[in-house]
Amino acid sequence: MSTQPQTDKPALAYTVFCDDVRLEVGNKLSLMGVFHQIMVQQSPVTLMKFAVVTQWRGGGGRHLSEVRILTGDRQQPIVLADPSPFEIAPGGVANNISFFFNVVFPAPGRYWVQTLIDSSLADEQELTILLVDGAGAPLPDSASEAVN
Repeated sequence: MSTQPQTDKPALAYTVFCDDVRLEVGNKLSLMGVFHQIMVQQSPVTLMKFAVVTQWRGGGGRHLSEVRILTGDRQQPIVLADPSPFEIAPGGVANNISFFFNVVFPAPGRYWVQTLIDSSLADEQELTILLVDGAGAPLPDSASEAVN
């Protein structure tokens, strides 16, 4: 898909991980269950639904955004979102929401969420799956993987 014309490359303002997103009156986004790590009592774990929300600024024109989640060594994809076209008015902003369903994380540890714009890597955020006991305390094997 051609993403032309565009005036310049947009800048990524933020990336947020959350359980769900709603579009409210006035074109406002409501983010539910914002997180930076996922605590589980067993592995593998399947996340039924979650979202990666990005906001782009500048770079007027049409663009293509992609989100992918990779293993800790960045060699294996866990899930790849379909490319999502969007347009930014000159001097404007655009939000992009990638929903994921039934994603299996095979083991606790570090995963990488990569955001691409027009097929170029724009950002990479760490997402940690942390194994905890019944009281929510990190287990010794996974505590070193936690990022607070």
